[in-house]
Amino acid sequence: MARTPTRCPWAGTDPLYVAYHDAEWGVPLRDERALFELLVLEGFQAGLAWIMILRKREAFRRAFDGFDPERVARFGAARVERLLADAGIVRHRGKIEGAVASARAALRLRDEEGGLARFAWSFVGGAPIVNRPRELSEVPAQTEESRALSKALRARGFAFVGPTTCYAFMQSAGLVNDHLAGCFRQRQVMPAAARSRAAPRRAPSPR
Repeated sequence: MARTPTRCPWAGTDPLYVAYHDAEWGVPLRDERALFELLVLEGFQAGLAWIMILRKREAFRRAFDGFDPERVARFGAARVERLLADAGIVRHRGKIEGAVASARAALRLRDEEGGLARFAWSFVGGAPIVNRPRELSEVPAQTEESRALSKALRARGFAFVGPTTCYAFMQSAGLVNDHLAGCFRQRQVMPAAARSRAAPRRAPSPR
């Protein structure tokens, strides 16, 4: 009988959550569209459970035209009203309008800074930070890097990118490897260029 691998306990037993943990969370991501999607979805997650967002992700992709920033940036008032009537997504006017604002900001960032990937990864020196926490209690809700990224994104017009949201984004996109030391994915997602640091003892992330 095959042995069940040890995972970060937040993954639980929901097959969707387990698949997300095993295949996506913490994997270094540099694709522009995928990073924009993740940043917007993390913004929609604020105040909600991430599993809710995962269950609605395909509906979000349809509603937001595959999270193509150029298309989302053109959404006007009528499209926003249509999205507010879409039961498949989180119907929050501020977050929907924030996604449109973030798309426009992403286009400016592409022209001025070389893109979201280059910009976001610059806050961790271009390589993932590996924390090796032993317990969930050692995983922070935000860090100096996430606060700096949040401040920079907001200054450039992005919405719903507070320090906690930015840290969740950094964890999900692999800018930070916060898989627990005993998790089978901790080493699998770690590229050779990763930098290590001692895990801080802070409040747990709301993931």
